[in-house]
Amino acid sequence: MDVLLPRTLEEALEMKANRPEARPIAGGTDVMVDLNLDRDRPEALIEVSSLPELRDWQREDGTILLGAGVTYTRIMRELPDHVALTQASRTVGSPQIRNRATVGGNLGTGSPAGDALPVLAAHDAEIVLARAGGSRRTLPWNEFSLGVKKTALAPDELILATRWRVLRGPASFSKIGTRNAMVIAVANLCLVFDEQGRSVRVALGSVGPTIIRAREAEAFASEALWRAGAWDDVWAPFPVTDVESFGELVAGAARPIDDVRGSAAYRRHATRVLARRAFSWALLDRREMGA
Repeated sequence: MDVLLPRTLEEALEMKANRPEARPIAGGTDVMVDLNLDRDRPEALIEVSSLPELRDWQREDGTILLGAGVTYTRIMRELPDHVALTQASRTVGSPQIRNRATVGGNLGTGSPAGDALPVLAAHDAEIVLARAGGSRRTLPWNEFSLGVKKTALAPDELILATRWRVLRGPASFSKIGTRNAMVIAVANLCLVFDEQGRSVRVALGSVGPTIIRAREAEAFASEALWRAGAWDDVWAPFPVTDVESFGELVAGAARPIDDVRGSAAYRRHATRVLARRAFSWALLDRREMGA
């Protein structure tokens, strides 16, 4: 196996163009597991963790541009106001893993259990891809992720960054696993209120072949907030029955399977519980925030 060590992004893209079979590696928290278990043996690796272009993040015109090489530890330290992403980052592995693992790695692996992915989906994130010669293209999150460990990334491309619009309103990430830490999600969920757009967004992970947006539940929640007068008055009473109905609609959007981590029935139940809790938390957060 060859190990390629580019010094710049352009050099890495040239290497990828010449060796499209080469596997990018940054934190290696997924790649090295497959290598150690002999489940995968690529002909070459491209080490991209030291490329400065991938390690940067910035705010620009109401959006966040997050480099593919930014680690979860840095997200927790440098983006504390992005609550859902920080909460998701905190659930990733151990501190040692969070020091190495990246959102770009989550995207490249393409697992529907990736903890950062529901957060990106709930924010309608775009994935920025690059190839040699300065070519760039941007794909919506749902066009990038095609299935279990399948993405739209071309053989000669690298993931450069992900970008999303900053939303005003409460947000949360929650997860259920077989224990409290260092666990692959049986189900996870990100819920975001967009106060400016007067909409609710909810994305589900580990309950389908890709991340799922529960569109019917989103529409119901937004309308229920209008009916209750809660968009304009955070103290307006909100019916408990609507919270229950929201949970049912979210669970109905899931497409779970039985596997070694949990049954389809348990995943659907867990999604229902996560949705109800997240919505209730958001209502309380709006009052504390004085939205």
